[in-house]
Amino acid sequence: MLQTSLSLDFVQKPSTLKENIPLLIMFHGYGSDENDLFSFSSELPDELLIISARAPYKMQPFGNAWYAINFDAEKGKWNDNEQAKTSVELISKFIDEIIEMYDVDSKNITLLGFSQGSILSYAVALTYPEKVKNIIALSGYINKDILPKNTANKDYSNLDFYCSHGSVDQVIPPDWARQTQPFLNSLHIKNTYSEFPVGHGVAPQNFYEFKDWLNKRI
Repeated sequence: MLQTSLSLDFVQKPSTLKENIPLLIMFHGYGSDENDLFSFSSELPDELLIISARAPYKMQPFGNAWYAINFDAEKGKWNDNEQAKTSVELISKFIDEIIEMYDVDSKNITLLGFSQGSILSYAVALTYPEKVKNIIALSGYINKDILPKNTANKDYSNLDFYCSHGSVDQVIPPDWARQTQPFLNSLHIKNTYSEFPVGHGVAPQNFYEFKDWLNKRI
């Protein structure tokens, strides 16, 4: 059922546990909605409370975005980084609201994002590392323009990233994604990076790999 009382609307799959519940929050890509990634939920561990959030900016004629992507004849394609930063803060608040609403294990929170949702998941984790544990970042990249300036001074020792990308992705160049692992390594953050021979999407083998990765961490 779609919830409307919190910062973000969402759908959920309840956990089989009654207390100290591991939490997984999903963030869809540009132009999609909360039902997109939620299709994964039936195949993920039953002990997870799974929340799939809807991005705050409505698009026409349908779909939603975490921030605008503008197409300009002179500038080419560019992101509205101020909107993206606003969404980072909104997601941070949303995590707090979910913790308050449910008996969640606040030390066992996973973010799963695709594309634009992946970019935001990176930013939330690198801005508020104390709020999350695991990050599954599918078909995204790290946008350094929406990160805090003091990343080198933050404690990221609790974080663990699973990152993947399509080697023929036509939307977000693979070269952008390949910069992720060196950047995370420079901050001494645990991470795994995989590529699959697909475009801008999640191959079945990609799903099974991140599912196995997650199973070992919850």
